[in-house]
Amino acid sequence: MISALPPAAAIFLAQGTGGESRSLFRDLFGAGSGWGSFASAVLGFAVVFAVASALPVLFTWAERRVSGRMQQRRGPNRVGPFGLVQAVADGVKLMFKEDIIPANAERFLFALAPGLVLAGMIAAFALIPFSERAIVVDAPLGVYLLAALLSLQVLGVVMAGWASNNKWSLLGAMREAAQMVSYEIPMGICLLIGVLSFSTLSLREMSLAQADGWLNVGNWLIFRNPLFAFPAFVVLYVALLANTKRAPFDLPEAESELVSGFHTEYSGIRFSFFFLEEYASMFLVSALAVCMFLGGWNIPFLPGSVVTGSVGAEILAALVLIVKSFALVFVMIWLRWTLPRIRIDQVMNLCYKYLTPIAFVCLIGTCWWELR
Repeated sequence: MISALPPAAAIFLAQGTGGESRSLFRDLFGAGSGWGSFASAVLGFAVVFAVASALPVLFTWAERRVSGRMQQRRGPNRVGPFGLVQAVADGVKLMFKEDIIPANAERFLFALAPGLVLAGMIAAFALIPFSERAIVVDAPLGVYLLAALLSLQVLGVVMAGWASNNKWSLLGAMREAAQMVSYEIPMGICLLIGVLSFSTLSLREMSLAQADGWLNVGNWLIFRNPLFAFPAFVVLYVALLANTKRAPFDLPEAESELVSGFHTEYSGIRFSFFFLEEYASMFLVSALAVCMFLGGWNIPFLPGSVVTGSVGAEILAALVLIVKSFALVFVMIWLRWTLPRIRIDQVMNLCYKYLTPIAFVCLIGTCWWELR
């Protein structure tokens, strides 16, 4: 239900899902309910929208520069210093390009699909804890809500492919549906491992539980339960890679096979929405993995008290989580320009024959680990 709502409404309702919810914006307005809670949701949405809009610009530039280095070429270097403004120039160009809707397309669904994909991604950003207080919504059901919002992507992609009235777009949409629905199984099992380990669905509580320990990394889930959590982290990362349609799982787009897949008929600003969602989701899923398995905002070798309390500590904590997430995003970019695209049968085999059984073994092993 919440995943089908506009981002601001989803944020507002998520704050009332039960339990104590703490965030910087709620503390700022002294919000417990009513207008104060609504005002905190609106301000939080404004910040989330700004961050979610800026990240694709940065990652577009980063991917072009990294791919240029890997292919022994310069990459973008003409617009702005080091080509930093190239992505902004591309965005401005797309805003002024003609917005074309095919004559035989289902016009309402065709127009709705890009916004639906983007709305789910923006709402999910509200659930990411950048520090103990720098979080828009500390929902007790945070992991559940985030998984629900991520699954909204497949609805938008299938809607776009079907509404385009193009067989290549429909094929790309069906590939995306098969891929995402399949990989949500190992992804969900791996998320359960984090829930079982910390006995909470709140990403903020998970990050707090990973503070201190040996060299301040001993309580990180991959070190706390290395036998089962580390392989679960790898499985989760691969599943999230498929969830974001990144190579080698970019079959829904597959330019060499399907012209451009599910967004073949899109142009202008609607076309850019799909790429805004993809690049922002790279950071979103990386931050999810960091909060659950890699200690959240906690810094190795420094006690947890260093990143809690003062404003400076909160900023430091946010920077730490961002750096960890950027490292995982870099791996996504690295894999794209290293591995070839795999066939759809290989995609399904990897999910059902390997990742899902490994995830089940890790889940059962985690149960034993926590009860021993």
